[in-house]
Amino acid sequence: MAAAFWGQLSQWEEGAGLEQLTAGAGRSRRAAMASGGEEPAGSSLDRCSPDQAKASASMLDSGEDFEVLDEEEEEDLSELPPLEDVGKGKEGVQASGPEPAGEGAGEEPPAAEEWLDVLGNGLLKKKTLVPGQGVESRPRKGQNVTVRLRMMLEDGSVVEENPGLTFTLGDCDVLQALDLCTQLLETGEMASIVSDAKYCYGPQGRSPDIPPNAALTLEVELLAVQDAPDLELLSGRAKIKLANRKRERGNFYYQQADYVLAINSYDIALRVIGSSSKVDFSPEEEAELLEVKVKCLNNLAASQLKLDHYEAALKSCNLVLEHQPENIKALFRKGKVLAQQGEYSQAIPILKAALKLEPSNKTIHAELSKLVKKHADQKTVETEMYRKMLGNPSPGSTPVKCKDKSPWSIPWKWLFGATAVALGGVALSVVIAARN
Repeated sequence: MAAAFWGQLSQWEEGAGLEQLTAGAGRSRRAAMASGGEEPAGSSLDRCSPDQAKASASMLDSGEDFEVLDEEEEEDLSELPPLEDVGKGKEGVQASGPEPAGEGAGEEPPAAEEWLDVLGNGLLKKKTLVPGQGVESRPRKGQNVTVRLRMMLEDGSVVEENPGLTFTLGDCDVLQALDLCTQLLETGEMASIVSDAKYCYGPQGRSPDIPPNAALTLEVELLAVQDAPDLELLSGRAKIKLANRKRERGNFYYQQADYVLAINSYDIALRVIGSSSKVDFSPEEEAELLEVKVKCLNNLAASQLKLDHYEAALKSCNLVLEHQPENIKALFRKGKVLAQQGEYSQAIPILKAALKLEPSNKTIHAELSKLVKKHADQKTVETEMYRKMLGNPSPGSTPVKCKDKSPWSIPWKWLFGATAVALGGVALSVVIAARN
């Protein structure tokens, strides 16, 4: 059973099997553990700083509108969920931050029985500091967990603290390092986690406190585990809030250029929106849910384009246009998808329709001009190919001169005429002689 678990974790690392990850075995129990008075609840844990939020919002707004304008697109992130910040802890290959008290403090993880190599590649390690309530108390994928988190750089400086962070396990609501290792925690367990930048903030880092490619150390305590709420029983407002949180997390991954995880988050948001409900929604809530759905589909198409998943991106654009036929973002991206597939004759009218809706948009102008030129070149190549297939000369080729007539052709004609005249004369002479 353990071997299967490590194999599934490796799939998670590859970014391809997010929905296949198994969180842990056994039953889950609710448990709460006092976080203690020594851990201050830093405001940075609940939200990004105002400057960070504004920067993210501007980047995503321009990007979601038109991907070409800004690679870091998507929707407004001014209300980022607290989960996004918490996941920001990274771990180095070795524990270079403050080590837990006891043997090996201040040294690299020395023994296999102390440090667990979670993925088998040395980039993500976990060490138990305080045992929990047993393996059966480990959380399962899809459950909501509450943890106490403390995150540090390799030099020991604290960059994040949260005495009560709650997130859905396996939904990528937090950093991969935290999401993966929480599945191995027992209720009440306290552990130290060291992670490479790959499973935290990667080459982008988090300005201003986490530099690019920074390894982080996390101290995590699993406080409580409970089942996620039933989507059918959520109110309209609660469903909108949950869907927006998942969408915003997808925007975060898009900014990190992790398009696989971005697609995963947008898919989860769309499943929340599309789930059946036993609660009646007001017309305003229905309209707002539709707006969130359109945003998710547009951002999903942008992520799929980044991965060259053209058919999937085309499907996402068409779903948007079913609800909003004049959605400029969907028209623009659909035109781009068709252009990437070489369907210039179909892409050009779609981009013209988008340009008609927003004539001043320079990005659509540039894309349309580029496609018109490519389409003209394509038609020229196709015309020349057809001429060669049919054996017809091209318009610019020199016409082939007719062959000179044979010098014998005229004498033979004259000879034939002379013979006919002679025979006619003989026949006439015979007729006259006969009458006489």
